[in-house]
Amino acid sequence: MSEPSVETLWQEAIAVQQRAYAPYSGYSVGAAISLKGDNRIFSGCNVENASYGATICAERNAVFHAVASTDSTPVIDRIVLVTREPAPPCGMCLQVLSEFSTPETRITLATPTDIQPEVLLSTFLPKPFSPTSLS
Repeated sequence: MSEPSVETLWQEAIAVQQRAYAPYSGYSVGAAISLKGDNRIFSGCNVENASYGATICAERNAVFHAVASTDSTPVIDRIVLVTREPAPPCGMCLQVLSEFSTPETRITLATPTDIQPEVLLSTFLPKPFSPTSLS
């Protein structure tokens, strides 16, 4: 079983970006995730809310989709994010991604017309708060 390619994830992230609900910011984001040992794609878009704190980012939406769709704790292999200009995940999304990733999880920033080189999660979040932080 092979994981989806970065190009396949990119196409899914573009498609889901078009379904984003972003009437307040006008900033639509699409995310597509592949898991280690799984050939499925889990996607999500940002969903804004008039109560801004209730907004869900595309990355977290995709992670929650993966969690709800698998029988065990998912481990993210790669995530592709599509925005109008390449932009990294926000701090809250990096924290959530770290819960279901390894430091080698690959993050690819993209636009609808361009894919940037992948970056490791540990580059964006070198010292995450983790379950071991609670002990």
